[in-house]
Amino acid sequence: MYIIKRLFVATACLIGFWGTAAAVAPDFMDKLGAESRPMEDRIRDGARRPYQVMMLLGVEEGMTAVDVGAGGGWWTRVFSAAVGPSGTVLAQGVRRGGDDLPGLGNVELVDGLGDIDDNTADVAVTALNIHHMNAERAGPYMAELLRILKPGGHAAIIDHVGDPANNNAQLHRLPIASARGWIEAAGFEIVAESDILRQNADDLTMSATAPELGRNPARFLFVVRKPQ
Repeated sequence: MYIIKRLFVATACLIGFWGTAAAVAPDFMDKLGAESRPMEDRIRDGARRPYQVMMLLGVEEGMTAVDVGAGGGWWTRVFSAAVGPSGTVLAQGVRRGGDDLPGLGNVELVDGLGDIDDNTADVAVTALNIHHMNAERAGPYMAELLRILKPGGHAAIIDHVGDPANNNAQLHRLPIASARGWIEAAGFEIVAESDILRQNADDLTMSATAPELGRNPARFLFVVRKPQ
């Protein structure tokens, strides 16, 4: 079991926060399991829980989604399958491993958040990015995330859980309270905090990149909303 705080959602794996099942593209699960999807992506599904995260965000077919700091494009591919051919995914900051993304048909590559117009995204995700920041850097970053979302739009903010007593900069982690403070200071409404990405085997003392954790350290997940 996992806990979703601030909102009680008894069937969070199946029902979005709008009160009805989020209508992702009907072939979403087929695309997640397709051999055309990189095997490395599919291996990570057990820890990253793409279906459940899409449900928590309320992602629907036809939406515009932004993968912020997309890296190799793991979340970009998930969004691409979820919003379907009638939707659009903006992959910002793609690095090595994302050469296939334009070929998905509904993905556009974007260099910087400043290249995205105001009030563009229905949904967004920033994953494993903010642990690189301090409060001074996080303020402008969160402001840009808020800017690109439509009023009422939702974002998932995901990163490695850090223990405040440890050297989290060295461990590539971030205390949950720090993330919460940055989110609230930017003007977001916190819809939920979820333990869906927590890993009990991670005691938070090792680097998030330690081989022993198999690239699956404990992660926190905030679902946030831009006020109307």
